[in-house]
This record gives sequence, C-alpha cells and structure tokens, in this order.
Amino acid sequence: MAAADTIDAFHRGRFHLVQPKGGGHRSGMDAMLLAALVAGEGPLSVADLGAGAGAAGLAVASRIEGARVLLVERSPAMAGYARKSLALPENRHLADRVSILEADVALTGRARLAAGLEDEVHDHVIMNPPFNDASDRRTPDALKAEAHAKEDGLFERWIRTAGAIMKPGGQLSLIARPESIAEIVDACGRRFGGIEITALHPRPGESAVRILVTAVKGSRARLLLRAPLVMHEDDSHRFSAFVDDLNNGRAAYPRQGAVRGKAPAP
Repeated sequence: MAAADTIDAFHRGRFHLVQPKGGGHRSGMDAMLLAALVAGEGPLSVADLGAGAGAAGLAVASRIEGARVLLVERSPAMAGYARKSLALPENRHLADRVSILEADVALTGRARLAAGLEDEVHDHVIMNPPFNDASDRRTPDALKAEAHAKEDGLFERWIRTAGAIMKPGGQLSLIARPESIAEIVDACGRRFGGIEITALHPRPGESAVRILVTAVKGSRARLLLRAPLVMHEDDSHRFSAFVDDLNNGRAAYPRQGAVRGKAPAP
C-alpha cells in the first residue's frame, strides 16, 4: 500500500476502503446515506455511477447479502483505489459480488454500450455526482476537482444513463445539494416518476445541507416531499440514533411508495 493511502473502516469495520490520503475525494457520510436508500432483500443488481473508490457500492454489498454491485468510475486513478479496496483481506467476503467498470457515465448510445454499460440490467442505480459549481471551490488537486466540480447538464446526462441501464420499475437514488432540486426533477422528466425527496438538516432549526432523492423508472406517481432527517441531537456532535444506524449499515431508508411491485414501506 502506498504511503499516501489510508485504509478506512466503514459500517463498524464490516468493510474497508483504500483512499488517497492527501488528495482526491475521500468518502464519508454522504456515501453511507446514499447506500441506505437501497432497501430490499434477495438478489439485487446495483450500479454505482461515479463510484470513486467504491464506498457507496461496497456499503450496499455490506448490508444486503444478495446484492451484486457494479462500480462505474471514469478516473483510472480512483478506479485503482476501488481495486485496491476489493483486494483487501477485510473485504474478501464482498469481492465476488462487486465488479469495477472504467467508463464515462455521460456516454450515450453505442459508445455507452461499447463501454460496458448495458441496457436494462440493474434493479437500482445510485449516484453521488459532483455537486459543487466549478466556481465554488477551486483546488489544485485534479482528482478532487474532478470529483467535486459539477458541469452544466450533469444531472441530465447521469440520469439519462441511469434510465438506460435500469430495468423498468427500477429505483434511482442520489444525494445532492438542496439547490440542485429543480435540475434533478427536470432531469427525471418522463423517465422517472414517484420522486421522493428528503431534506437532511444538521440540527433542528438549521437549513438543509443535502437532499436524498429516489425515483422509479416509468412511474407516474406524484412527487412526495418526506419528513426531514436531522443529523445531530440538539447542539451536540452526536448523530441521532436513526441517522447513526443509516451511517453504519444497521438500517435502510426505504421509499414510502412501492418499488417493483413491492408494498409501500411502513
């Protein structure tokens, strides 16, 4: 392992991730909350678009024993970290259910198919796209800039690919900043319906810092704005019990509406 790498434990040590120490994107709570949006049991096929080192996809595989996960990442360097993660002895129990594809999520048509992103094969597609405007945070770290800086039309391109590679009735899940809500809803268009949005607030009375979004391919159900999630209890840095369970893979955050013929969550 290179001196500039770290090995970080997630889900209370149930899986580990190799990450760049001094540069690039380092995964944390966003990835764990994204993974929690995938609910269900039994065999599931999940694609993690823009997977980076694979945190969210590995978290899904860690919590759902029947899940097979495809990590899709265009950066050779970050895909390399995902490969290092899968090679860890601590992840041996997950390695045969997780694969890696180096491909650009924005590809379309024959180019997308040629890259290995096949039509209508996945039950779930998850994504944690870059959501900083290019002017928000400038960094000399090219890996970090690529992972964080959002390009114009990004949600349209990524959600279009999600719709192409997902089975009818499959679930799209993503995490983003609140200011992206209109762009996300517009990108879902007629491809996805039954959009459910949950605002994530640091503490009671504070503005939301993230939104969790799910939608169903081909659904015509109306948009649902769910009760907010509050991360911390009062003025402390302690996570609420439910958010801590989501962060550590002890619980999922299922949709309230039906997915693929299943009954709505209680």
